Amino acid sequence: MTQSKSLGAALVTGASSGIGAVYADRLAARGYDLILAARDQGRLDNLAANLRTEHGVAVEVIRADLTDAADVARLEAKIAADPAVALVVNNAGAALMGGFIDNTPEKIDDLIALNVTAVTRLTHAATRAFVPRGRGTIVNVSSVVGIAHEYGAAVYGATKAFVTYLTQAVAHETAGSGVRLQAVLPGATRTEIWERSGRKLEDLDPARTMDVDELVDAALAGLDAGELITIPSLPDPADWAGYQAARAVLLPNISHAHPAERYGVRALTPA
Repeated sequence: MTQSKSLGAALVTGASSGIGAVYADRLAARGYDLILAARDQGRLDNLAANLRTEHGVAVEVIRADLTDAADVARLEAKIAADPAVALVVNNAGAALMGGFIDNTPEKIDDLIALNVTAVTRLTHAATRAFVPRGRGTIVNVSSVVGIAHEYGAAVYGATKAFVTYLTQAVAHETAGSGVRLQAVLPGATRTEIWERSGRKLEDLDPARTMDVDELVDAALAGLDAGELITIPSLPDPADWAGYQAARAVLLPNISHAHPAERYGVRALTPA
């Protein structure tokens, strides 16, 4: 891909609408060329034409269904082969409403393929490309549902918990390499994900549902600030710090040679 500006190219998945489309617009405004991937060719083409006109950047369109292993492999190859790629936004995702036992195995498999497998594969491809260069950014769009099982949506929440953990673990592993990672944890956001999963936007509480433009602007502000975890609606970052501090208290005691005394299990070997 030919670079038109110095920032390089940003690859955005799920770029044809919602969060992905706004990321594309904001990144183009910052001076990134774009590689836009999604299933809807028509929407991608229209978005690309608008972004070329409005921002004067180069835009490449790749039609891809990220539940299809072959399409995921094509994006992996693009990341590996194109040295212009400097930023990967793993935004493509879906929700699965309804009770756990009410959903079909096929729907569950598709959700995991999109929300887990594709994100993992593209994060892996980007990490392998960026670490040797000593630079690059990976943004993974997760969800607050991944840290709040009380919200239900068992499989969706579990996939998003995976995305958050993956981002944190890869950031830890690549610390000092020059590669930046960020997990963005939106709350309810006004996008098509609701209608695609069987709910109507008008049924959501407007006081707790964020506009997609505000969400992406906050996420990018968090990226600029160097946040690994960005929760756009969280008023006080000390709350997240406290959550992490509570987790840190557990770490020294989550693996020992013997069960805790409270279980009354006799030790078979000396401690």
